[in-house]
Amino acid sequence: MSLITNVMDHSLDDGYAEAAARKKSLGEGGLPRTLRAKLGLAAGLVLAALVVTVGAAQTRAAAPVVAKEHQELIDRVDSETASADKLEGTVDKLRDDVSARQRAALKSSGGSAQADVVDVLSGATAVHGTGVKLVVNDAKEASSGGDGTNPRETSGFSDTGRVRDRDMQRVVNGLWQSGAEAVSINGQRLTALSAIRAAGDAILVDNRPLVPPYTVLAVGDGQRLSTRFQDSSDGLYLHALEQNFGIRATISTEGDVRLPAAPSVIVRTAQPSTEKTEKGTS
Repeated sequence: MSLITNVMDHSLDDGYAEAAARKKSLGEGGLPRTLRAKLGLAAGLVLAALVVTVGAAQTRAAAPVVAKEHQELIDRVDSETASADKLEGTVDKLRDDVSARQRAALKSSGGSAQADVVDVLSGATAVHGTGVKLVVNDAKEASSGGDGTNPRETSGFSDTGRVRDRDMQRVVNGLWQSGAEAVSINGQRLTALSAIRAAGDAILVDNRPLVPPYTVLAVGDGQRLSTRFQDSSDGLYLHALEQNFGIRATISTEGDVRLPAAPSVIVRTAQPSTEKTEKGTS
């Protein structure tokens, strides 16, 4: 009877009772776990919505400031560009004035024939007359690469079908030696101080880049100039480029070749030496 009485008085095990009391003291026994999860998710969504709303409000408030700064930057760029254009125009005017003064310095007061020859040879004045037109262009299909045994490749050029600065140097020198009185490349007048150089694969004449095809105009006795150039070593060099590398070149005599004046003429004068040489010294 005592066992039945004990079971009736203690229907729940003491361990379950202790666990229930512990959950109740920790506050875990009030709501079901599923409901707590839903409430936590709802609270998170409300917080996220609040953050997004505050961020949108701040962005809307800052939008006029950003737009103003953007417009100020655009206005500053436009102003600086206009200022640069104005300065460039001033430089061009000064360059033209300097060139005119340089050309005037080359002319004598009497306008002698010798002064006219100096004007032509120095490029200080525009010229026209009979001459030749030589057009040099890259190969139609310029090849790249190679085994490195080609002399045109060993100097750092990989594309053997491209016209190089040294090729144009030989062409121009050949025309001068053949009797040309004035020469231009792609409209740029050459003088005794002009330089034909390379910058990468580009050809520069007096630091101005050229674009193929390269049109070389030379004033002189057209037929005689053409014949002498083609028979010269430089003309044969150009012919070899045509045969071996596919570079295209055509030459023709012209009845009226017009060359502009050089954009900038450098005037140099020589001064007698003040030093006296002593004779009889050892």
